[in-house]
Amino acid sequence: MNPRELARYGVVKVTTCSPGQLLVMLYDALFRFLREGAAAIEAKDRARSSERIARCLAILEQLLLGLKKDALPTLYEKLAPLYGFCMSHVAAGNLHQDPTKLLDVVRILSPLRDAWASAVTQLAGEAAAQRSAPPAAVETRESAG
Repeated sequence: MNPRELARYGVVKVTTCSPGQLLVMLYDALFRFLREGAAAIEAKDRARSSERIARCLAILEQLLLGLKKDALPTLYEKLAPLYGFCMSHVAAGNLHQDPTKLLDVVRILSPLRDAWASAVTQLAGEAAAQRSAPPAAVETRESAG
């Protein structure tokens, strides 16, 4: 696949996925950029590490802004401080050029990503089962009659 086709595929994938799938994709991109940022720090490539870290912070910011306190207050109360901590940790990793801080965020958020991925898979399976199930028989007066 050439780069242009790959980019078009990526756009279609993002615009046609469920909100849950999009969330998992954000986590996957975050982890990729964190690992690439850590590798760039180790390679002393300041420009690449800064660019990757900026992407990480942008994703974390979107995860934080996507939380709706009024809709799910308990989830908000648990995740907002976690995302805030991760943003601070990534910024500290950039400031001190410490790749372990970036990899700490991968370790901290991986269980959350895996839980979301499991929930998305389960919901997709349930939706597919509902679509393939035969329609329920509806008893009418004539057939009961």
